[in-house]
Amino acid sequence: MIKKLLIANRGEIACRIMRSGNRLGIATVAVYSEPDANALHVRTADEARLIGPASAVESYLNIDAVLSAAKATGADAVHPGYGFLAENADFADAVRAAGLTFVGPPAKAIRDMGAKDNAKALMAKANVPIIPGYYGANQSLEILTKEAADVGYPVLLKAALGGGGKGMRIVHSETELSAAIYSAKREAASSFGDDRLLIERYLIQTRHIEVQIFADTHGNAVHLFERDCSLQRRHQKVVEEAPAPGMTTELREQMGAAAIAAATAVAYEGAGTIEFLLAPDNSFYFMEMNTRLQVEHPVSEYITGLDFVEWQIRVANGEPLPLKQSQIKLKGHAVEVRLYAEDPENNFMPAPGTIEHLKWPTENKYCRIDSGVEEGDVVSPHYDPMIAKIICCGETREQAIATLVDALTEIEIVGPGQNLGFLLKLLNAKPFVDGAANTSYVDGLSENDYALPNSQKRQALAIVAQNVIAVGAYESMERVMGSADPYSPWAECDGWRLGEHQNTSVRLALAGEVFQVTEHASATDLLYEIEGDKVVIDETATPRLIENGSEIIVFGLGGPVSISVFDPLDAAGSNDTQGNPFAAPMPGKITVVNVADGDQVEVGDVLVVLEAMKMEHSIRAPRDGLIATVHVSIGDQVDDGTDVLEMEPE
Repeated sequence: MIKKLLIANRGEIACRIMRSGNRLGIATVAVYSEPDANALHVRTADEARLIGPASAVESYLNIDAVLSAAKATGADAVHPGYGFLAENADFADAVRAAGLTFVGPPAKAIRDMGAKDNAKALMAKANVPIIPGYYGANQSLEILTKEAADVGYPVLLKAALGGGGKGMRIVHSETELSAAIYSAKREAASSFGDDRLLIERYLIQTRHIEVQIFADTHGNAVHLFERDCSLQRRHQKVVEEAPAPGMTTELREQMGAAAIAAATAVAYEGAGTIEFLLAPDNSFYFMEMNTRLQVEHPVSEYITGLDFVEWQIRVANGEPLPLKQSQIKLKGHAVEVRLYAEDPENNFMPAPGTIEHLKWPTENKYCRIDSGVEEGDVVSPHYDPMIAKIICCGETREQAIATLVDALTEIEIVGPGQNLGFLLKLLNAKPFVDGAANTSYVDGLSENDYALPNSQKRQALAIVAQNVIAVGAYESMERVMGSADPYSPWAECDGWRLGEHQNTSVRLALAGEVFQVTEHASATDLLYEIEGDKVVIDETATPRLIENGSEIIVFGLGGPVSISVFDPLDAAGSNDTQGNPFAAPMPGKITVVNVADGDQVEVGDVLVVLEAMKMEHSIRAPRDGLIATVHVSIGDQVDDGTDVLEMEPE
């Protein structure tokens, strides 16, 4: 029986596994990299061990370091969580070879299903429907180009190993293919240590449906119903729910049976997920199997009332599955969103930083927060930018969504950028509310679709103006009361004048724009004028204002709005890099430098590639011209706003 469990991971999943371990009376051990020394998962564990520097390759992906930590702490089992080493068959072998229990599937099953090309062949043999594509070993550009043409555009490039949207590119024509292949290979090698790709026909108007399965060492296998994960951005899931909306009993039984057949074909053990694409005609195709616990497992826990980590531990202990298929009941509905440190209005660039202020909604049986951070913690630029998962449930889908919207509205987070307003937009979008959103929906949105509406910005400006003016009036009154003659008529601060009430103006900065906001006071109410528009503060709203340095952040209006009092002297002296095409948009590591001083480039050429928080960003030539100076080299770490190169003037 497992007595001490080392979690070979970090962040929210490590904290989540520890909760179940503690409930079962199992001691927990955390591992951490140097920047994670004070992370929440380290503070939560019973013991913690340093395993290396910031680079994941030297820490969380370092098998020897993880096993040394297990030996040093006397751990008798290892749980890989998800990501990092979770689907690494060599790690599973090494754990067992060290005499430890691996809380996961057999290494052979990981190998069989981890290589997507091999997995497709196994599924076809098991009569599980697969997507047409190329799954061969020959990875030459010539062969991949030929196979893509045979499959037919648009095609989807996918990393042969791993998941999470890494190493994945949609290619619409042959002219885009070579650049997409090189980019996908770099990202796959960085994320999974293997740059092999496969090519699939890119199916449109599909939904992403996945089935949770469990199997034990006694030959038992069950499914725990399905999840809909169709709301994705760049193939990274953003919103997940269970069960899938519109799912018929017949289709659920068909997909459940296919999922169990897939697991049985590789003699699977433990928790796993079979992912399918569901076409509008209800035909479905196997995409891949995730041989681990999924990020979105909480929604399935809600509708089944089960603890999946507990089940994983019981299976690892050699116990049979706690329930048979007929005993697993589906009840209610659950929805989960992923709160990321990213900037939706800047192409979703990662936005790490220190969490200066954090307030979560109250957790109860209808609302759960899975997070790896607390106020004062740092969202690191070295790893995935997830801050938390917020999961809510209800008896119906409508109740679950409404509870989740209320929960998100209560969140206050100041410091790193985040996608809170974007998530609220998605949850209120008609295609999602109607249960009709497909995998193309989010990437098809424009910036206007997820930007905060002008009406809400106007409300935020009026609320901040009211606060700034009120604070100014109070400070004036304090100065008067401290003067030598506070009762002098020259000390009056009420702005009284003959024939009209006082009007007061302030200049506020919002998203790079400056607005003059004028407060018109009457005997009965206040009215605010913004660029000729008359704004009355909505008395039914419940905004909250949080100060962070020079910024005032307004929460409770459909997403946080950051506003500051405009200071022309600060503006004149600022060194804003916004609009500079050669400035690094985020802190990160230079992975590609395609040019040197004096090179001739054409508009659209990729000049430099920057990687941060598991994401690649290409800096492209904004015009034809000559490169004057390249300031960076491959491997350099750069800060947000760093000039990576210069071009000769036109």
